[in-house]
Amino acid sequence: MQRIGYVVTPGFTLMGLTVMGAFEMANRTSKERAYQAVILSEHGGPVRSACGVSVETAAFDGTYFDTVIIGGGLRIDAPSPNLIEFLRVSRASSRRVASTCSGAFFLARAGILDRRRATTHWRHVARLRIQYPAVKVEADCIYVVDGPVWTSAGMTAGFDLAFGMIEKDLGGATARSAAKYMMVDHRRARTQSQSSALLELNAKSDRIQAALVFAKKNLHTTLSIGRLAEAAHLSPRQFCRRFLAETGQSPAKAIESLRVEAARLLVDGRLPLATVATETGFADRERMRRAFIRAYGHPPQVMRRNVQAMGGRA
Repeated sequence: MQRIGYVVTPGFTLMGLTVMGAFEMANRTSKERAYQAVILSEHGGPVRSACGVSVETAAFDGTYFDTVIIGGGLRIDAPSPNLIEFLRVSRASSRRVASTCSGAFFLARAGILDRRRATTHWRHVARLRIQYPAVKVEADCIYVVDGPVWTSAGMTAGFDLAFGMIEKDLGGATARSAAKYMMVDHRRARTQSQSSALLELNAKSDRIQAALVFAKKNLHTTLSIGRLAEAAHLSPRQFCRRFLAETGQSPAKAIESLRVEAARLLVDGRLPLATVATETGFADRERMRRAFIRAYGHPPQVMRRNVQAMGGRA
């Protein structure tokens, strides 16, 4: 049985702590007690979260943990010397150490991220780069694995990190079953962008939102103005006018953003790029290449090579 220690500090976010539920569900779906989860803190006892809820914790006492995860908070406070020492000892004695959200700053302060690739919540990326220039910050990943060190972006990205660990430990079937049990309908690849094209478009009305959802589900097809307007229950003229007013983009530009985002996920895998283009509705591989350059500054071949250099998916 693997012991998972999740470290909290005063002002931690409860959302970060919920990633422990993924390991709990892995126990349930694998029909074995593969994990034992313990919440840790420097002194033990109750620790107050950012929203005022306190959780009971065990103190650092030299107990061995297979995996140590440190969560973040809404503030980035200076860690105590004891916490830094605990993290350094954990890096030497545990199979892996990890952080969620701003917890990356604790690992960086302990020197654990020096010359390693890492990520954090998008709001903290610039600060992490400035404060710890030895860290190779990857700003737009859900989570990053560099050897025994795992880091994730904020909030729900911790689930993706946990499912990645479960897949590595117990196999993909168990990870998928745990995600299904938790009603997580889509396990994101670790290289997926922290931003979402659908969220960025920020449609104000149900009708335009319905058209966008329809488009995302049918990217492999031809998405004409007529089809989108029909999904929104508007005339084509009304649809175009309202779409631009609500999203600030033309329908064609928005659909390209959705296609590129979907193609980025497939590029991480082994499908031929021509097939990726077809599956996501690009007329051909060249049009997909141009769209990638507009969106990310480089073609999909470069992204695929980078993923392969990282060892593929977790």
